[in-house]
Amino acid sequence: MSEQPIEVNESFRSKLKKIDARDARLSMAHLYVAFIALFLGGLAGLLQVLVRSGSFELPWGINYYQVLTVHGVLLGLVLTTFFIFGFQTAAMSVAVGTLSSNQRRLGWIGFWVMTIGTAMAAVMILLNEASVLYTFYAPLQAHWIFYAGLALVVVGSWIAALSEALRWMKWRKDHPKQTTPLLGFMVVCNNLMWFIATIGVATEVLFQLLPWSLGFVDRVDILLSRTLFWSFGHALVYFWLLPAYMIWYAIVPQIIGGRIFSDALARLSFIMFVLFSVPVGLHHQLTEPGVDGSWKFLQVVLTMMVVIPSLLTAFSLFATFELRGRELGGKGIFAWLKKLPWHDVRFFAPFIGMLVFIPGGAGGIVNASYQMNQLIHNTIWVTGHFHLTVATAVMLTFFGATYWLVPHLTGRTLTKEMNKLGIIQTILWALGMGIMSISMHIAGVMGAPRRSSFSDYGGAEIAKTWLSYQIAQAVGGTLLFIAIILFLYIFIKLCWATPKGHEEFPIALVSDHAQETPAILENFKLWIVILVALVLIAYTYPIYDIISNAPLGSKGYKLW
Repeated sequence: MSEQPIEVNESFRSKLKKIDARDARLSMAHLYVAFIALFLGGLAGLLQVLVRSGSFELPWGINYYQVLTVHGVLLGLVLTTFFIFGFQTAAMSVAVGTLSSNQRRLGWIGFWVMTIGTAMAAVMILLNEASVLYTFYAPLQAHWIFYAGLALVVVGSWIAALSEALRWMKWRKDHPKQTTPLLGFMVVCNNLMWFIATIGVATEVLFQLLPWSLGFVDRVDILLSRTLFWSFGHALVYFWLLPAYMIWYAIVPQIIGGRIFSDALARLSFIMFVLFSVPVGLHHQLTEPGVDGSWKFLQVVLTMMVVIPSLLTAFSLFATFELRGRELGGKGIFAWLKKLPWHDVRFFAPFIGMLVFIPGGAGGIVNASYQMNQLIHNTIWVTGHFHLTVATAVMLTFFGATYWLVPHLTGRTLTKEMNKLGIIQTILWALGMGIMSISMHIAGVMGAPRRSSFSDYGGAEIAKTWLSYQIAQAVGGTLLFIAIILFLYIFIKLCWATPKGHEEFPIALVSDHAQETPAILENFKLWIVILVALVLIAYTYPIYDIISNAPLGSKGYKLW
């Protein structure tokens, strides 16, 4: 096949900026770690679904829950965190200016602290000293090095976020009374939410799990540890999602040759995510007996508020697509869809992710609803849900971004051959995830549990009804692993083998017809005060009540 660059939109090329080579190296370092985690975590996921099909046993004494922990930690925490900070570093450098030497140094310190922490946690998992699953729930007890490693990942991310915050503050100082470029504003929002959210899990690890695993204390309050974890655990989903929203709002319109429908609407949706993503963790604990129902209800209400920015996003994005399609001559109600660049993987992959997010979001409403949650809580329905939202909507968007971000950072081009392989990879990923996730949803409604290895449950009749769906999950998981291998092949080619050249960092301009952005949307002092107030309202009394009525606590258990 020809190794010629694919056609790109030239209309705004003169307004585009190339990232500084020093910032590019920092960004690429994050991506290397992210995609190593993708391979190892994806392999662990393949082994999981093969075991659950009942037709495969792990060799060499490897434990199923060891593999499950590898899969969850590497894909849920490592892949996402490293990719996001790699992308955000590049986005800030292009949107608000090259990092200073001190800012870049902080970025590298954050990267190495996260990498060392990741290595520490990974070694303990591989040694079967930390098979405590992605949620690392007490009373399952891991080696203290595992918890210390996770703490370093969080601290390293804070340092990386500080680097980006300092770059933004310098831009604000140099451009008084000007509105921050949209992409820079979005990065600041995501980092702010991430910092507030990780305070809970950092508190859990530093003051509960680390002293407990080191033997300084004999017992741990399980309910308190779970509550602190989920004060972070659900906001983590939005930490994954908001970079995808950045790409949808600020990047994809440029790829299709269009404009951002509304700058103000985009900023409003991000502010709402910041406000309503943290004080909602109790909806993961609706079956938890030690939390009063009124506080669970409050957080369910706050959870439903997150639906609003999601609907705003859907309206804004599809307005952008329709306007561009009609500019290109699309007529009728849906003919404009045909005018969109379906042959361009930079658009195709994120768009498929957007479509999948619709049923994924609907499933989230089920999860967060009092009555319906009773049916699906701790079933594999929940696993199917976050494989639609995170592993499909978010990851397809990250894949689509990689196809232009990596050649931009490495000084190479996205060729027609790589573009075509990217389309195939996207289809494989969507097909595999569709087969696997749909079968998970159906089996979950039928009662199939999550977090469990294969079992016939003593010949129980209901367990027999799950088997065909578990085999379907293995088929889907196999397709997903093939898609991972294909993606890594494209990634390697884009790093070192495609022709040298310049690939744009496609930041879109705002529509000429968009209304002016209100200054209040950039008043972070106001939003931080409201955010802190919501968190205090949502968590102060529940945590006080948990501590006041704390039982003796549990000793640690190692059941593997």
